[in-house]
Amino acid sequence: MERLIAHVDMDCFYAAVEVLDNPELKGRPVIVGSDPKGGKGRGVVSASSYEARKFGVHSAMPISQAFRLCPQGVFLPGRMKRYGEVSGQIMEILLSFTPQIQQISVDEAFLDLTGCQRIFGPPEQIGKKIKQTIRQKCGLTASVGMGSNKLIAKVASDLKKPDGLVIVPVGWEAEFLSPLPLRKLWGIGPKTEQRIKSSFKAETIGQLAVIPEKLLTKELGLMGEYLHQRSNGVDDDPVCDEHEAKSIGRENTFDEDTADREILFSTLLYLCDDVAGSLRDSQFQGRTITLKLRYSNFETHTYGKTYSKLPAAAGEIFQAAKKLFLDNWRKGEAIRLLGVSVSNFEQKPEQLGLFSEATAKSAKTESLEKAVDQVRKKLGKRAIVRGGTLER
Repeated sequence: MERLIAHVDMDCFYAAVEVLDNPELKGRPVIVGSDPKGGKGRGVVSASSYEARKFGVHSAMPISQAFRLCPQGVFLPGRMKRYGEVSGQIMEILLSFTPQIQQISVDEAFLDLTGCQRIFGPPEQIGKKIKQTIRQKCGLTASVGMGSNKLIAKVASDLKKPDGLVIVPVGWEAEFLSPLPLRKLWGIGPKTEQRIKSSFKAETIGQLAVIPEKLLTKELGLMGEYLHQRSNGVDDDPVCDEHEAKSIGRENTFDEDTADREILFSTLLYLCDDVAGSLRDSQFQGRTITLKLRYSNFETHTYGKTYSKLPAAAGEIFQAAKKLFLDNWRKGEAIRLLGVSVSNFEQKPEQLGLFSEATAKSAKTESLEKAVDQVRKKLGKRAIVRGGTLER
């Protein structure tokens, strides 16, 4: 049976939800992110409507730059709880088509639809039905790409946004990818793109595909083997639960760059506390702690460490992140952005061991943090705060 994989990607999701909840915003350039503060804001754009994109505004752009490009834009703070609610509704719709779903972000997911043609009809009919159901039940548009694997589906969903539907027939994978620029291929960023161009004079995926695998491997190592397969449309990656691949993280962009250790540590503790709460909600623990530092000149570094024991409590995560900070911070240099994340997940043990003093202490800490979680859910995150975060 031929594989049929779909990638469903919501169009300008955050901005679209804002317009859905406030129809008066329809047709206006909507920009979701931090406060631009008249062009002096320090954060970044989380999402922008297509009207805002006409002015050159895009996600991850500094909010100050977005304000300069589009001062008439409607700047709104993100409402993650609301976006999560709508995302849940969308995923429920997708589950009505197949139980094999891999949600890769709040607004996109892969679906393994192999065999579903018997129930829902041919690929085009399934794609249209998915889009129609999302529009009817959620009032939002989605772009859908369909093909024999995840790579093809992902690339296809991006080609005719917004409200697009692109289907690549089996056997046409390489031909579909051939005319597209290198950056459309997973794994090719600016540096790899430049390296391929300078070493092989390749500008398109098709030109990359005909380069012998041995030459690519010699130049790029294992990445060369990967790119040779993907550029020829080969991808056997299954649609599966993403728990092992996910990370839970938080980051903060300071209003003013700072080298003040008290402010930095206070902020780091606040972020670790937030991450720990999300981990408890997910019933997972992670072995890998990653610290993210961005300096005043936008130079960004990440540092990680994997532990044999799973850090779970906010204090444990903070101590690990603090050590990474002290080991790697260029002392005295001002920090623009600070972030921490936990990954390499494992299912949280359901029952703790007995009679151990360490176990008893861990259970007491967990019980306390769960109680704090309940209060925060009812009264807001600021209902109870850690003393060490007050400097923030």
